[in-house]
Amino acid sequence: MSNRSLPIRRRLFNATLLAGAGLLLDAGAASRSRAQSPTPQSQAPGARALKLGIIMTQNGPNAADGKLQLDGALLAIEEANAKGGPAGHRITPVVLDDYTTTAGDFDPAQAARDARELAEDPDVVAVVGPKTSDSAKAIEAILNRADLATIGPSGTNPDLTDPKLANIYRPSGRTTYFRTVTTDAYQAPGMANFLAEKLNVTSAFVLDDGTSFGVGVAESFRKQAAVRGIKVLGADRVNPREADYMTVLTKVKALAPQALYFTGDVQAGIKVAKQSYDVVPKMIKAGTDALLGGSFLTATGFPAANGWYVTVAAPHVLEDAAARDWIDRFVKRFGVQPFDYSITAFDAAAVALDAIGRVAASGKAIDRHSVRDAIQATHLSTLQGLIAFDGNGDLSTTAVSTFQVQHNPAYADGDPLRQFKYIGLAPES
Repeated sequence: MSNRSLPIRRRLFNATLLAGAGLLLDAGAASRSRAQSPTPQSQAPGARALKLGIIMTQNGPNAADGKLQLDGALLAIEEANAKGGPAGHRITPVVLDDYTTTAGDFDPAQAARDARELAEDPDVVAVVGPKTSDSAKAIEAILNRADLATIGPSGTNPDLTDPKLANIYRPSGRTTYFRTVTTDAYQAPGMANFLAEKLNVTSAFVLDDGTSFGVGVAESFRKQAAVRGIKVLGADRVNPREADYMTVLTKVKALAPQALYFTGDVQAGIKVAKQSYDVVPKMIKAGTDALLGGSFLTATGFPAANGWYVTVAAPHVLEDAAARDWIDRFVKRFGVQPFDYSITAFDAAAVALDAIGRVAASGKAIDRHSVRDAIQATHLSTLQGLIAFDGNGDLSTTAVSTFQVQHNPAYADGDPLRQFKYIGLAPES
């Protein structure tokens, strides 16, 4: 999927008018064809239009995967509006991009500006996103002060919901960050367990990209590696903005570990994958959920991407029979295959929509405060199972799925559903 040729940062979707016209506005020129959305029923008398904010990376190295998450959230909103909206209230998505040309990728500073914009709009009653943990950290306190609940579909850093850090991320004292994925407290140990139990790895080199996400995953992996008898022969850091990683990869080659574990986002991960194939082509290579998606596959290319192991901080349900209808609806609407975090984004929006509906049914005023309270009390059946949150906003489940890139030339190289082969749930500690 190509990036938009004329990117703009803000998009306001009037779901009633645009769906009825069979159109969906996109930033700049449309990056891919979108099927006509169903025409929603008319808004119930006395109902008001409510807004759901979405902060999602739509340009740069994370664009392809960010758009698939955005599509998941938009599908949930469009389908709810087609039925008249929750309790008759039409939902208008307000989509903001945290990409900047200065960062060349997602930019936490831009995410913070996006969050302030949403916080200042009283009609925004909840937010979905952002894609990355670093952007989530940048927005959490801002939205917390506004009592504006955020449901993260892929932000996995444990700090976001750690009660020990509540003074940083929850200045109001109320939980406002929720997520439809588990955390790196389970993702990184899950990979260590997988490498030890399934691949008999006894030595590894850990490489992070300096982001809070990458550093946190690296530390969590090292702790569990020690428990599982994996000796970490070395650790180092790469700069996502730099092009040449050959010095550190030459160090990896000299130490000769069985596995290289990269913890960081796709901007650096692409270069690690390409260059490590030249330096240590036979070494076991593994990464995090940041590498699961078409962005990594397309930019890395084959054969360099082939063989990489990755994890996802959610159950893998895209191959379940129960997901077939949902996948068909997604493909019909957007013309592309979804990936695992398309479902967690769909479910994140579904959580907000369900909360709005329950507030309306209770007779309370629908605002960000009542919606936050309803989100905290969520018990919602979804494709990935029952979604319920603890007092800190984390899921009650901690599933971590494992995959390996196994090139299938019968499908597009950038098709994550066909090129990442599901192995199974990561072994628990």
